[in-house]
Amino acid sequence: MPKQWFILHALSGHELKVKKNIASRVQQEEMEEIIGEVLIPSEKVSEVRQGKKTTVNRKFFPGYLLINIDLFNDDKSVNASAWTFIQNTPGVIGFLGGERPAPMSDDEVNSIVNQIEEKKEAVAPKVMFEPGETVKVTDGPFMNFNGVIEEVDPERGKLKISVSIFGRTAPVELEYWQVERSAE
Repeated sequence: MPKQWFILHALSGHELKVKKNIASRVQQEEMEEIIGEVLIPSEKVSEVRQGKKTTVNRKFFPGYLLINIDLFNDDKSVNASAWTFIQNTPGVIGFLGGERPAPMSDDEVNSIVNQIEEKKEAVAPKVMFEPGETVKVTDGPFMNFNGVIEEVDPERGKLKISVSIFGRTAPVELEYWQVERSAE
Protein backbone atom coordinates (compact mmCIF):
# COMPACT_ATOMS: atom_id res chain seq x y z
CA MET A 1 0.00 0.00 0.00
CA PRO A 2 1.16 3.58 -0.56
CA LYS A 3 2.14 5.82 2.31
CA GLN A 4 -0.70 7.59 4.09
CA TRP A 5 -0.83 10.46 6.58
CA PHE A 6 -1.56 9.67 10.22
CA ILE A 7 -1.69 11.73 13.39
CA LEU A 8 0.94 10.81 15.94
CA HIS A 9 0.43 11.66 19.63
CA ALA A 10 3.63 12.77 21.38
CA LEU A 11 4.50 14.15 24.78
CA SER A 12 3.57 17.82 24.81
CA GLY A 13 6.63 19.97 24.23
CA HIS A 14 8.60 17.02 22.78
CA GLU A 15 7.26 17.26 19.23
CA LEU A 16 10.54 18.54 17.77
CA LYS A 17 12.57 15.87 19.60
CA VAL A 18 10.23 13.18 18.28
CA LYS A 19 10.56 14.53 14.72
CA LYS A 20 14.37 14.55 14.98
CA ASN A 21 14.41 11.06 16.56
CA ILE A 22 12.28 9.66 13.75
CA ALA A 23 14.42 11.35 11.07
CA SER A 24 17.70 10.02 12.47
CA ARG A 25 16.34 6.52 13.14
CA VAL A 26 14.82 6.30 9.63
CA GLN A 27 18.30 6.71 8.15
CA GLN A 28 20.01 4.43 10.69
CA GLU A 29 17.51 1.62 10.25
CA GLU A 30 16.99 2.22 6.50
CA MET A 31 13.22 2.75 6.78
CA GLU A 32 12.92 5.35 3.99
CA GLU A 33 10.66 2.99 2.03
CA ILE A 34 8.15 2.83 4.89
CA ILE A 35 8.40 6.21 6.63
CA GLY A 36 8.23 9.51 4.79
CA GLU A 37 7.80 13.08 5.93
CA VAL A 38 7.01 14.20 9.49
CA LEU A 39 5.28 17.57 9.98
CA ILE A 40 4.73 19.74 13.04
CA PRO A 41 2.05 22.24 11.93
CA SER A 42 3.07 25.61 13.39
CA GLU A 43 3.18 29.34 12.73
CA LYS A 44 5.45 32.20 13.78
CA VAL A 45 3.90 34.50 16.38
CA SER A 46 5.27 37.78 17.73
CA GLU A 47 4.90 38.62 21.40
CA VAL A 48 6.47 40.90 23.97
CA ARG A 49 8.49 39.30 26.75
CA GLN A 50 10.17 41.47 29.37
CA GLY A 51 9.69 44.54 27.21
CA LYS A 52 11.31 42.99 24.13
CA LYS A 53 9.53 41.92 20.96
CA THR A 54 10.27 38.27 20.22
CA THR A 55 9.13 35.80 17.59
CA VAL A 56 8.21 32.26 18.65
CA ASN A 57 6.79 29.20 16.90
CA ARG A 58 3.27 28.29 18.04
CA LYS A 59 2.03 24.81 17.22
CA PHE A 60 -1.46 24.40 15.75
CA PHE A 61 -1.91 21.10 17.57
CA PRO A 62 0.37 20.89 20.65
CA GLY A 63 1.30 17.28 21.38
CA TYR A 64 0.58 16.05 17.85
CA LEU A 65 2.58 15.51 14.65
CA LEU A 66 1.63 14.37 11.17
CA ILE A 67 3.53 11.43 9.74
CA ASN A 68 3.50 10.02 6.22
CA ILE A 69 3.94 6.27 6.72
CA ASP A 70 3.19 2.93 5.08
CA LEU A 71 1.41 1.55 8.16
CA PHE A 72 -0.76 -1.12 6.55
CA ASN A 73 0.16 -4.10 4.37
CA ASP A 74 -1.74 -4.95 1.17
CA ASP A 75 -4.02 -7.28 3.14
CA LYS A 76 -4.97 -4.37 5.47
CA SER A 77 -3.00 -5.81 8.39
CA VAL A 78 -0.68 -3.54 10.38
CA ASN A 79 2.92 -3.42 9.13
CA ALA A 80 4.71 -4.73 12.24
CA SER A 81 8.08 -3.12 11.49
CA ALA A 82 6.53 0.35 10.99
CA TRP A 83 4.33 -0.04 14.08
CA THR A 84 7.24 -1.15 16.27
CA PHE A 85 9.50 1.57 14.90
CA ILE A 86 7.03 4.32 15.89
CA GLN A 87 6.07 2.78 19.24
CA ASN A 88 9.77 2.52 20.21
CA THR A 89 10.51 6.16 19.38
CA PRO A 90 11.20 8.14 22.59
CA GLY A 91 8.49 10.72 23.33
CA VAL A 92 5.80 8.98 21.25
CA ILE A 93 2.56 8.06 23.03
CA GLY A 94 1.05 6.38 19.98
CA PHE A 95 -1.14 6.92 16.96
CA LEU A 96 -4.35 8.88 17.28
CA GLY A 97 -6.94 6.12 17.05
CA GLY A 98 -5.06 3.52 19.10
CA GLU A 99 -4.55 0.01 17.72
CA ARG A 100 -6.37 0.72 14.41
CA PRO A 101 -5.56 4.35 13.49
CA ALA A 102 -7.46 5.83 10.57
CA PRO A 103 -5.47 7.66 7.90
CA MET A 104 -6.21 11.32 7.28
CA SER A 105 -8.10 12.21 4.12
CA ASP A 106 -6.27 14.06 1.34
CA ASP A 107 -8.50 17.10 1.97
CA GLU A 108 -7.49 17.23 5.66
CA VAL A 109 -3.80 16.95 4.82
CA ASN A 110 -4.01 19.57 2.05
CA SER A 111 -5.89 21.95 4.36
CA ILE A 112 -3.20 21.69 7.06
CA VAL A 113 -0.32 21.95 4.56
CA ASN A 114 -1.97 25.04 3.02
CA GLN A 115 -2.31 26.62 6.48
CA ILE A 116 1.39 25.98 7.14
CA GLU A 117 2.37 27.50 3.77
CA GLU A 118 0.13 30.57 4.24
CA LYS A 119 1.50 31.30 7.68
CA LYS A 120 5.13 30.47 6.89
CA GLU A 121 5.98 33.98 5.69
CA ALA A 122 3.86 36.27 7.87
CA VAL A 123 4.45 36.68 11.59
CA ALA A 124 1.08 36.79 13.31
CA PRO A 125 0.58 38.75 16.52
CA LYS A 126 -0.10 36.61 19.56
CA VAL A 127 -2.95 38.86 20.75
CA MET A 128 -5.80 39.96 18.52
CA PHE A 129 -7.61 43.25 19.14
CA GLU A 130 -11.12 44.50 18.35
CA PRO A 131 -12.31 48.06 17.57
CA GLY A 132 -13.81 49.74 20.64
CA GLU A 133 -11.49 47.93 23.02
CA THR A 134 -9.58 49.98 25.62
CA VAL A 135 -5.81 49.44 25.61
CA LYS A 136 -2.81 50.80 27.50
CA VAL A 137 0.20 51.99 25.49
CA THR A 138 3.36 50.22 26.73
CA ASP A 139 5.97 51.66 24.35
CA GLY A 140 6.72 54.88 22.53
CA PRO A 141 5.95 58.55 23.22
CA PHE A 142 2.44 57.78 24.51
CA MET A 143 3.63 55.18 27.03
CA ASN A 144 1.23 54.66 29.99
CA PHE A 145 -1.64 56.43 28.21
CA ASN A 146 -4.93 54.62 27.70
CA GLY A 147 -6.76 54.73 24.39
CA VAL A 148 -9.68 53.26 22.49
CA ILE A 149 -9.03 51.21 19.36
CA GLU A 150 -10.58 52.81 16.28
CA GLU A 151 -9.18 50.52 13.55
CA VAL A 152 -7.34 47.21 13.42
CA ASP A 153 -5.00 46.39 10.51
CA PRO A 154 -4.02 42.72 10.97
CA GLU A 155 -2.10 42.64 7.67
CA ARG A 156 0.42 45.19 8.94
CA GLY A 157 0.02 44.41 12.67
CA LYS A 158 -1.02 48.00 13.40
CA LEU A 159 -3.76 49.69 15.41
CA LYS A 160 -5.27 53.18 15.15
CA ILE A 161 -6.00 54.35 18.67
CA SER A 162 -7.65 57.51 20.04
CA VAL A 163 -5.56 58.69 22.99
CA SER A 164 -6.79 61.45 25.30
CA ILE A 165 -4.07 64.07 25.77
CA PHE A 166 -4.74 67.32 27.69
CA GLY A 167 -8.49 66.82 27.35
CA ARG A 168 -8.37 66.24 23.58
CA THR A 169 -8.30 63.00 21.65
CA ALA A 170 -5.47 62.39 19.24
CA PRO A 171 -5.30 59.56 16.71
CA VAL A 172 -2.16 57.43 17.11
CA GLU A 173 -0.96 54.52 14.96
CA LEU A 174 0.90 51.82 16.92
CA GLU A 175 2.02 48.25 16.41
CA TYR A 176 0.28 45.42 18.28
CA TRP A 177 3.26 44.83 20.53
CA GLN A 178 3.25 48.46 21.72
CA VAL A 179 -0.07 48.05 23.55
CA GLU A 180 -1.69 45.69 26.02
CA ARG A 181 -5.27 45.16 27.07
CA SER A 182 -6.28 47.65 29.72
CA ALA A 183 -7.37 46.36 33.14
CA GLU A 184 -10.24 48.88 33.22
